[in-house]
Amino acid sequence: MKVIVCIKQVPETTEVKINPETNTLIREGVASIINPFDMYAIEEAIRLKERYGVQTFVITMGPPQAESALREALSMGIDEAIHLSDKAFAGSDTWATSLVLAKAIEKIGNYDLIICGKQASDGDTAQVGPGIATHLNLPQATYVRKIDSIDGKNKIMRVERLLEDGYEILEVFLPALITVVKEINEPRLPSLRGKLRAKKQAISVWAHTDLGLKEEEVGLSGSPTQVVKIFTPPPRPKGAIFEGEPEECVDKLVEKLKTHIL
Repeated sequence: MKVIVCIKQVPETTEVKINPETNTLIREGVASIINPFDMYAIEEAIRLKERYGVQTFVITMGPPQAESALREALSMGIDEAIHLSDKAFAGSDTWATSLVLAKAIEKIGNYDLIICGKQASDGDTAQVGPGIATHLNLPQATYVRKIDSIDGKNKIMRVERLLEDGYEILEVFLPALITVVKEINEPRLPSLRGKLRAKKQAISVWAHTDLGLKEEEVGLSGSPTQVVKIFTPPPRPKGAIFEGEPEECVDKLVEKLKTHIL
């Protein structure tokens, strides 16, 4: 079996800067970490490796500095890493991002399972995982809190999917994609041996041409959604304070509401 994990490097701080020309995040030179939800995806892939002997891959799309995220995943126990790095990718929305990742997964080939974190902490859209599944025409299960079993012979995986009021049990045909929540596991810390191995390991770097994509299919030009304007909302006006008996305050509040509504 072959398991592929898609991760993203995100800003470690909320003090991020916006490019005024493209209205996108400036990532170069900003302290960054692996997206917290992606850490659970990495850990789950490693557990599947320990449980079933699967081969594991990690992919990220980002600037040169995103290599550190890949090496961290390798130090935890992932087998191979691929860095999708190309200036043409800059400014990609979730559609273009999921397309690039899907093409990279197709190039790896013969995969059985793709694991993503449920969402990224910088965008919070939760769209990239399902987008990859759509591009690859794969069954998917989102918000997975547990992988119960994998039947390699019949290519069926049984998972528990988190709901607002409980969970549901699904059987998904492989190959498939899942997005995971923090309830699924507790990510491990990398060992010293793992860090040394990751430091020396070669990482493949692919550009859009390596994936058979045209420049107009990725980045800002390949993104159907774009940020037109970024601004800070004006502060809310101070609320009114009513004094007097409860009945009087209710009457004053009703009149105040009528004024604003009507």
